[in-house]
Amino acid sequence: MPTPNDAAMSFLLTRRSRPAKTLTTPVPDAEAVEVLLTAAARTPDHGKLEPWRFIVLERAALQRLAELVPARGKALGIDDEKVTKAVAQFANADLAVAVVSSPKASDKIPEIEQVYSAGAVCLSLLNAALASGWGANWLSGWASHDRAFITDGLGLAPHETIAGFIHLGTETNAPPERPRPDINAITTWVSA
Repeated sequence: MPTPNDAAMSFLLTRRSRPAKTLTTPVPDAEAVEVLLTAAARTPDHGKLEPWRFIVLERAALQRLAELVPARGKALGIDDEKVTKAVAQFANADLAVAVVSSPKASDKIPEIEQVYSAGAVCLSLLNAALASGWGANWLSGWASHDRAFITDGLGLAPHETIAGFIHLGTETNAPPERPRPDINAITTWVSA
């Protein structure tokens, strides 16, 4: 029989993201962020390609990104409510990590598996922050998928995309539990 890690399993069965709009200062310092990134980088990575990277966005960088949003929203014809929400995602944040999906050329590892690995990094970073006592939330949104925004705002290369923005800070209140999937309704057992 395996030896269970009851504390880890309890954490995973009860984990809950904290809405980014409820996060405040203090935020993790550089040393704490480095520990979180180290934990996040221990994610499945077929071929050891490291098809992702991190951009740590401090307050001034987040404000700069917020200022880029309205012009991009106008250029794309995004409605005002969505633009306002995207501005707030950056303007109201104190610290976020952009997880960049950066696939590498490989004859063995398909690009889609590399993109999945970047998504796994997002969840690992989120869980590492929560397990460390920080509030954390994984966000994306239309701006994170806009080529001009991610090129001009973050300097991403043409083959790179944003897997997610992981917002970090001190939670002001624990969110209520939300409905979870009915495991029996979404699980098929195959025995032969």
